[in-house]
Amino acid sequence: MLLNSLLAETVWYPVLFDSPLNIARGIAFWLTIALAVGFVLGALLLKGDGRRKFLHYSTFCAVGYACAVALMFLIWTFVDDGIVTMLFVPLLILILAIAASTVVLAFNRTKKVLIALGCIVGAAALAALVCMGVFYAQKIDGDGYYNSDNASVNQVVLYVCAAALIVVVVALGFLFGKGSRKDFDTKSISYAGVCIAMSFALSYVRFFKLPQGGSVTLASLLPLMIYSYMFGTRKGVFAGLIYGILQAVQDPYIIHPAQFLLDYPIAFSAIGLAGMFANVKKLDKLPQVQFALGAVAAGALRYLSHVLSGVFAFSAYAADAGMGAWVYSLSYNSFVFVDIAIAIAVGIVVFSSKTFVKQVRKFRPAEPKEETAE
Repeated sequence: MLLNSLLAETVWYPVLFDSPLNIARGIAFWLTIALAVGFVLGALLLKGDGRRKFLHYSTFCAVGYACAVALMFLIWTFVDDGIVTMLFVPLLILILAIAASTVVLAFNRTKKVLIALGCIVGAAALAALVCMGVFYAQKIDGDGYYNSDNASVNQVVLYVCAAALIVVVVALGFLFGKGSRKDFDTKSISYAGVCIAMSFALSYVRFFKLPQGGSVTLASLLPLMIYSYMFGTRKGVFAGLIYGILQAVQDPYIIHPAQFLLDYPIAFSAIGLAGMFANVKKLDKLPQVQFALGAVAAGALRYLSHVLSGVFAFSAYAADAGMGAWVYSLSYNSFVFVDIAIAIAVGIVVFSSKTFVKQVRKFRPAEPKEETAE
């Protein structure tokens, strides 16, 4: 019953061309596919200095394209759907700060610059969280819907769940990231920019979107998963964090600061754990299995994050459906498995290419050579 109800309210892409906004989405769908295919072919076919230059310039193109698409749809959504200014402005500033920081880092990666940019982005993120808290206090708390006789937003448990999952994701990132380089060098920054931008652009290529947020896309998480496989889970979690913040800008459905953390930064930071099995030597001959196992684990953590958010922040929707909060949230957020399954299926095909696997494994840390006895 729940599935039929959700599907009845679902907006399907890219076959819907009944408005200028949906026509723009359709154009973005095919243009994104063309650019993604071109990037993959260029990365695989070019070699040496040509590949380095290609990836360098692709970083700017990918980030620029993603920012342009994001700003267009965000502003369009603001005009059409009326997202409140209190949320729109700080999130817009945050995405602009991230985009500007990426450009600056492409030219200057000194310690002072990194600290300054980190402070700017951190301040923008903090301001966004404060605005969300104010919005909750003014619009949601005691509104008679999210908090009523039948449902309520459990703030304490939301904060506890968010804190616990942050600890889990960070701990797993460091545990499985042993041996990888801690600092961000030129290559890791360039690839991070490209992969985040590609995932963000692909996230607009939706097959369908659910009524209370969430969508199934054309393998939008795959670039982030590949990045984690290449550079390790520590950098992967950081890239996922940035991507999660961008997702909040693209498709915000926010009623509480802790719910924002669970549905966006934490959920997508977990995707950065997809490379956790990349260095398992026993599976070196089966890179598809290495990738798939990590992707399943990362997807499960993302699912858990969304489920906890649904249970303790959106129980009002469960009450409307005449269901328990846990049953409703577990069912509603099952779209995550479809989204992850598409990314895994495409990823297995990609990792079946020996040339591709050879290239991505070049970024592994060099193994120490055994000393020979004289």
